[in-house]
Amino acid sequence: MNSFLVNVLPLIVMFAIFYFLLIRPQQKRQRSVAQMQSGLKKGDHIVTIGGLHGIVDSISDTTIVLKGSDGSRLTFDRSAIREVKKEVQ
Repeated sequence: MNSFLVNVLPLIVMFAIFYFLLIRPQQKRQRSVAQMQSGLKKGDHIVTIGGLHGIVDSISDTTIVLKGSDGSRLTFDRSAIREVKKEVQ
């Protein structure tokens, strides 16, 4: 029994370290991104994962229409939104 514990304990410790350093932070990031994307509303200033800056013009369940500075309208998947800006600079 004692040798079993000595053999298994390092594996348990490595799994715990792996969980707290890699898995848990990734889950927190995914949760915060999903919350940000579900909280989008018309008029928000956003940046896409491709670096496009725009203003949300309309929203559906899976897509978002962005209005560019020149008045053009582009349609993106909701998952393409990287961040919501507080104000345009």
